[in-house]
Amino acid sequence: MELIQNTPDLSAYLAADEVIDHHHPLVRRTAARLARDAEDSYAYARLAFEFVRDTIPHSQDSGDPRVTWRASDVLEQGTGICYAKAHALAALLRAEDIPTALCYQKFDVVHGLVAVRFNGAWHRQDPRGNKPGVDAQFSLDGERLAFAPDPEFNELDYPVLYAEPHPAVLEALRSAPDRAYLWKTLPTAL
Repeated sequence: MELIQNTPDLSAYLAADEVIDHHHPLVRRTAARLARDAEDSYAYARLAFEFVRDTIPHSQDSGDPRVTWRASDVLEQGTGICYAKAHALAALLRAEDIPTALCYQKFDVVHGLVAVRFNGAWHRQDPRGNKPGVDAQFSLDGERLAFAPDPEFNELDYPVLYAEPHPAVLEALRSAPDRAYLWKTLPTAL
C-alpha cells in the first residue's frame, strides 16, 4: 500500500497543536528522559514507541473508564485508547524532530496508529499495547502492527497520513464523558 500525505508540507508532521502538544512540559520532560538512553533518532523512536506501548495501558484492556485525547493528558493520566496512545507517541516523536503522521485502519470501528518518516519513507507503527493475540513491534523493515485487516470482512488500511487527528476521531474522544459512552460513538469509517 502506498501511504499518502494529506499535506505535502513535511513540516506539518512536526507541528504542535492542542492535541499533539509536544511543547507541554510533561511531554518535553518525558522526551528528554527517553532521549538520554538513545544513541540516535532510530533508537529514540523505538524507545518512545515501547514507552507508550508498554507503560500506558490501553484503557479497554485495563478497564479504565477515563477518556484521554491530548498527548500530555495521556502521559499524565497513564491511560488511553489507540487514538490517544497514537497522539502521545506522535508528540514524543515530534518533540525530537521526527516527522510523525496519524493513520488509521478500519475494522468494526476505526483503529488509530502512527507513521514515522525515516530515510525518505513512512513506516507505520502501532503503540496500542500488546496482550494475548496482539504483538505489535517497532519496525522499519516491514510492518509489525497489532492487527491486519481482512478484506473479506470489509476491513482495510486507510492510506492517508494525517498531520492532525481526523475530525471524526477527535470529536468522538472530546464528546465522550467516559469510555463506555465512547465505545458507542467510535467512528466506524473515515
